[in-house]
Amino acid sequence: MNQKYLLLLLLFVIPASSLFSQVQNAAIPKDAAIDVTVSDFKNRMLNNEIIVFRSSANEKEYQGLTNDSGKFTVRLPAGAKYEIFILGFKDSTSYNVLDIPATTGNAYYKKAFKVDIQFQPSKTFVLEDCNFETGKATLEDDSYKVLDELVTYLIRKDDEKIEVGGHTDNVGKAAANLTLSMDRANTVRAYLLTKGIDPLRVIAKGYGMTVPISDNKSDEGRAQNRRTEVTILN
Repeated sequence: MNQKYLLLLLLFVIPASSLFSQVQNAAIPKDAAIDVTVSDFKNRMLNNEIIVFRSSANEKEYQGLTNDSGKFTVRLPAGAKYEIFILGFKDSTSYNVLDIPATTGNAYYKKAFKVDIQFQPSKTFVLEDCNFETGKATLEDDSYKVLDELVTYLIRKDDEKIEVGGHTDNVGKAAANLTLSMDRANTVRAYLLTKGIDPLRVIAKGYGMTVPISDNKSDEGRAQNRRTEVTILN
């Protein structure tokens, strides 16, 4: 699934030379603390955001979850570069690289690296592979995978309210398509509720064929218009 982000990533790293300290015993730390702060463009702290650091040395991933203050601390082994990802719904996007040089002798990192991230999460996304039987509001069996992923997302983002929007192509009468789209949106909502999502967090709305995202003149365009779209309301 493609997500659209309007974002700016600011990565502030204290020079390695100013972080070094010396110890004379065998317990020399071979890693470094990373203090992470995540906010939006209005400097509002973003909680429950998952940030992933992927090592270039062995592809191992380390991650943290921001608290109510938009912060967390993670420790990463020294001597590698780490690609930074912000985890979204179903996917993640790479934004920058953090370099943690290896230490030598008795040197170690006494102070934490500072990583400050600013970005604006996408407010809408399409539930790819959420499909219904033709002309009905009955989910096809392969649709439950993406719906379960949405449940997982909503559990993590427990402060978010969403609208589930049903959309159709232009085949058939407008009134029938409007009813069908509403029924399909309600089907998705009902499934989320069976998984324990608070009913007050989910609104269902049918748009029929009034909000196309592609040309209805081709099969491919009509397929894109037949969609279930999630909008973050807060």
